[in-house]
Amino acid sequence: MDRELLEQTLADLGQPAYRARQVWERACAGAGSYEEMTSLPKSLRSELDQRVPFSTLELERQLEAGDGTVKALFRTHDGHPVESVLMRYRDGRRSVCISTQSGCPLKCVFCASGQMGFRRNLSAWEIVEQALFFLRVVNSTESSSSGPETVTAKPEPVAGLSNAALMGMGEPLMNLEAVLTAVRALPGLGIGPRRTAISTAGWVPGIDRLAGEELPVKLALSLHAPDDELRGKLMPVTARFPIAEVLAACKRFYAVRRRKVLVEYLMLSGVNDHREQARALARLLNPKVFKLNLIPYNETGAFRGSSRLAIDSFRETLSKAGLEATVRVARGREIEAACGQLAGEPGTTGHT
Repeated sequence: MDRELLEQTLADLGQPAYRARQVWERACAGAGSYEEMTSLPKSLRSELDQRVPFSTLELERQLEAGDGTVKALFRTHDGHPVESVLMRYRDGRRSVCISTQSGCPLKCVFCASGQMGFRRNLSAWEIVEQALFFLRVVNSTESSSSGPETVTAKPEPVAGLSNAALMGMGEPLMNLEAVLTAVRALPGLGIGPRRTAISTAGWVPGIDRLAGEELPVKLALSLHAPDDELRGKLMPVTARFPIAEVLAACKRFYAVRRRKVLVEYLMLSGVNDHREQARALARLLNPKVFKLNLIPYNETGAFRGSSRLAIDSFRETLSKAGLEATVRVARGREIEAACGQLAGEPGTTGHT
């Protein structure tokens, strides 16, 4: 829900200031409608239902993969597609991958979101609503009822979400005001800034702005090539912000925030997975500032993914050069929910 609209509506109705907090806490505890908020007067629930849409997004389709990953396709009030993902892990983590734009303006050639084009920025509450939706999914399937509520009782926390990654559709740092508002709202859902990651293709002004915010978030950089020539072919943003300039901004971020920057590197067969490219990458990245995550390519038609043998060889070369790297485990491929696959279209596989 739009919290600003909620607060203004309650004020217009002459309600006490604590009502907005009360409604928000119930939403963050997993309530699926105003009607479920029985600590509110029935007349007020009815008024809110008429004046403040409970959800800022409309669910169009929900798919679930065999590994427990859930992908949701939403529509904004003006008809734009938004996809986001819930990932469940055996260790109990429940992570959400959230979109910040419908589509993406940066047009990276390997990414389905970039190829669908840019529709518009999402509002802060459209960003938060994606996490609220998955909180309700987790709450309905994995948590027991917290018992009857009272007017004054604070809702019991739901054992729901643990991490958030603003790595879905869009370039978060090109919609930074809404992103910052959303990140500051996520602790209400149990996701603090230290467990929130913001990804960027290398939007330097946003990196510098983020460094100056009092938010201990994680920064992830989509790099995908060790030189400007290749990166420019994969990521047009390189023409505006070359690698040296992007890495300098990341170092400034580290100097202020003292949190290592996660470098994401997509493994494309015959394109960026050669041993010499691994050595060049190791020369480029200071291990005191950066940590590296190799990402098996989830094919969207443009390239072939590197083989497991090539990925292991690439990682071994990095290690010998002094740069350790992890390999991301792909989740939700069968429902096109993995990294780079969010395209804003109804899927044809998985379980609704």
